[in-house]
Amino acid sequence: MTAVEPTIIATSGGHRVGGRTRVMFDGLVHHAIDLAGVHGRRPRIMYVGTAIGDAEHFTARMTEAARIAGFDLTPLHLFPMPNVEDVEGSVLDHDVVWVMGGSVVNLLAVWRAHGLDRIMHRAWQAGVVLSGVSAGSICWFQGGATDSFGPELRPVTNALGLLPYSNGVHYDSDVARRPLIHQLVADGTLPTAHCTDDGVGLVYRGTELVEAVAEVPGRGAYIVRREGDGAAEERIEPRRLPSL
Repeated sequence: MTAVEPTIIATSGGHRVGGRTRVMFDGLVHHAIDLAGVHGRRPRIMYVGTAIGDAEHFTARMTEAARIAGFDLTPLHLFPMPNVEDVEGSVLDHDVVWVMGGSVVNLLAVWRAHGLDRIMHRAWQAGVVLSGVSAGSICWFQGGATDSFGPELRPVTNALGLLPYSNGVHYDSDVARRPLIHQLVADGTLPTAHCTDDGVGLVYRGTELVEAVAEVPGRGAYIVRREGDGAAEERIEPRRLPSL
């Protein structure tokens, strides 16, 4: 079973500190599974940690989080080489791809070197739900604002472009992001931006934004459009996901 049409959930969340573990999957990851339409078996989730250099300690934490959630998790490593022989077949064999945050610029370079950009496009068309947090959100769009180059945020404009918008993540927790997104949309560096506070995700069917959802109360999603010589922001009230 896969999603009935190409589906992406782009987020600024999905994880929380566990009671007995360092990390647990929160509502946004569980919602990605729901979007895949998995019934009658354990969901299969592929974890992609390219943006943090396939850090083994975090792969271990995500594997434990999947065990607690009742998911079967496969890590896809690209360092020092792909850890599976058939990367495309492995990606297509999963219900959900969850991409970890980190450096979106490094992620894009490594994915392109291995052809994973094309594989992700084919997986999206085949109904594998593409999802992720922070860099794992920006990657699906035209671009966004990133700290990949250093502490000062800069634009990235060459992301995968499956979605014809730009993306702003951590919109409420990093005070520099909102004004920069407004500036980059106003001057045409980025197209219309879809942005999320921490704990919020945006659900796309095809390239259409169909819903904002939240695992944390009181947070918002936003659309920033170019308007004259400036930018105008519209708040979208997310639907609250069930508490876990």
